[in-house]
Amino acid sequence: MSTPVETAEVIILGGGGAGCSTALHLAQRGVRAVLLERGLVGGQASGVNYGGVRQQGRNPAELPIARRSREIWGRLPEIIGTDAEFSETGHLKLARNEAEEADLIAYLDTARQHGLPLRMVGRNAIHRDYPWLGPSVLAGSFAPEDGSANPRLLVPAIAKAARAAGAVIHEQTRVTGYYHGAGRFELTAEDGRRFAAPVLVNTGGYWGGAVAAAFGEAVPIQPLNPNMAVTEPIRYFIEPNLGVVGGNVYLRQIPRGNVILGGGHGESEADPANGRPWSRPLAEVTLETLRHAVRLVPALAGVQLIRSWSGIDGQMPDRIPVIGPSRTTPGLFHAFGFSGHGFQLGPAIGAILAELVTEGRSTTPIDAFRIDRFPVAAATAS
Repeated sequence: MSTPVETAEVIILGGGGAGCSTALHLAQRGVRAVLLERGLVGGQASGVNYGGVRQQGRNPAELPIARRSREIWGRLPEIIGTDAEFSETGHLKLARNEAEEADLIAYLDTARQHGLPLRMVGRNAIHRDYPWLGPSVLAGSFAPEDGSANPRLLVPAIAKAARAAGAVIHEQTRVTGYYHGAGRFELTAEDGRRFAAPVLVNTGGYWGGAVAAAFGEAVPIQPLNPNMAVTEPIRYFIEPNLGVVGGNVYLRQIPRGNVILGGGHGESEADPANGRPWSRPLAEVTLETLRHAVRLVPALAGVQLIRSWSGIDGQMPDRIPVIGPSRTTPGLFHAFGFSGHGFQLGPAIGAILAELVTEGRSTTPIDAFRIDRFPVAAATAS
């Protein structure tokens, strides 16, 4: 006796921020959507990242999405019932030499073109306004609308709201078989369950590359493993979210006193064929990140780490994601490869994909993210 097929109008592959947001926005439009997640929602990049809700410093092509997403972040309590501990602390990006300072100044024009408010903090003001910064810091750029949130809270809350709106979410459902024919996608899970729909949305993170390859459009995606750590609670004094030109350290302090910091990369086994991927931080990378952090904020010297971790994201060669329709398969839409900075974008990605699925267009420009910016692959769908 064959396994019955669960049907829907749209199947979404991947339960991170982008996928769960897509399920929510489609359900709000009355579209019957089924989301399939190989592990638990928010279990990879969307749940293990630093938690920066950052617009400053993005590739200019991403800024329209980031601006749209920031508006949604401001309405999270009414949309999903929680703010996910979002705090508008501002993001202070620091320069440690003249070349980095020049980069900050040059980015002011980019920000202005996209309506992103930024304020340059010069060499005298930076230590007056932030006396806890070390002497290696020369200048900074402050984005007052940016901030941070708790990654472990966001995606489960979006998934809960999506279910309440009518979406179906299956966790622990690893898809191993893909078929497209006669205007319909049919997916087979590792346990034999089958799912079918005329539309497939690929929000699979690093594994989104394997989904694209199954339909003849492989891309040069690589696993990205952020190396993260958190300290014991100390006196609260670092209000803004801190980053640096070059990105080798970033840190923020939460009100209870813990400092969350990251920099460099851990390691992983993230082969798409591996049903049990793993990732872990590296001690030597964590120690190097701590050295950078102490140079920025000398008061962190001697503070104890209490935990370190990593996760798996997908990174593209040009460090921007793939977003938009497939070039090979009608009804297939992609949004993956966010290269370590998709957490802030996730809420808007769902709105964009819902527009693409239901209207065939998006009100936000996404041309720069087309999958056909990469050479056509020879792989074909099974």
